[in-house]
Amino acid sequence: MPDKMLRMTRSEATGRAARPVMLAIAGDSAAGKTTLTKGLVEALGEDRCTSICVDDYHAFDREERKTKPFTPLHPDCNHLDIMEQHLQLLALGRPILKPVYDHATGTFTRPAYVEPREFVIIEGLHPLATKLARACFDVTVFLDPPEEIRHQWKIDRDCAKRGYTPAQVVADLERREPESAAYIRPQRRYADIVARFAPIATRNDPPGTPLSAELMLRPTIQHPSLSTILTDDHRTAMHLKIIRDADGTPTDCLHVHGHASTEEARQLEKAIWAELEVEGGPPDSLGRITDDRRSEPLAITQLILLYHLLQARQDEQ
Repeated sequence: MPDKMLRMTRSEATGRAARPVMLAIAGDSAAGKTTLTKGLVEALGEDRCTSICVDDYHAFDREERKTKPFTPLHPDCNHLDIMEQHLQLLALGRPILKPVYDHATGTFTRPAYVEPREFVIIEGLHPLATKLARACFDVTVFLDPPEEIRHQWKIDRDCAKRGYTPAQVVADLERREPESAAYIRPQRRYADIVARFAPIATRNDPPGTPLSAELMLRPTIQHPSLSTILTDDHRTAMHLKIIRDADGTPTDCLHVHGHASTEEARQLEKAIWAELEVEGGPPDSLGRITDDRRSEPLAITQLILLYHLLQARQDEQ
């Protein structure tokens, strides 16, 4: 289905319970996509949210890829055409029979029957890779951590959970770099929000301080009015400024520093939540890294995405 026709069809479905709100979270391997997604699913509730990793659309298992001249980052290593078809069906509220790739074993398992719930979160390497795929989403995000941080995250994860040695992961990163530059990082231009988690170079924060968040809030969607929320009381830990995007467009950029206190962050969270006019308050699960570790920059990032999902649902009703 051509992308313009898909948008028209989704528009006609506005107000129907079966039409889900769609969020894409794109980024390179180990950029933090799963952590961001998990917090959103917990906040919304599994009964209201379907999450899918498009790594399931790999065309080859791990052993087969060893014989190929490309990595999983290359379009030819993925069934992007099937991914497009499935995204269209989900966007229209229809079920799919999705392939399942097991990262722990590097093999494919039994396909899964997936029915879209009220909200659908699609995360992975290629959700914004094609025009038709992008037309399926209400909100799009790209995670853009500094490469040295992402590399360490990948080493830690792949060694702990996927059976690799550090040397193997480093070699794999070097092999992937040309395709990352050619096929993954270009998706950044299509994101409504670009999120970057990194330490503040000018500070010497103690070990264990959460990474700060820099959120580029592009004017492609209507963001919460943060300029009226961030007062002088917040300036040391959080601030909003206008920067120039890659194409020269003025763009709001929200900075939430890792040293922000829980009290400062909660004030901002409550103010953002109040704009939604939804009962209760921000879910406690936001910002959770582990059972005993919380990141305020992550919590506010997740809350802004949650704001957009809930706002999109309200706009349809």
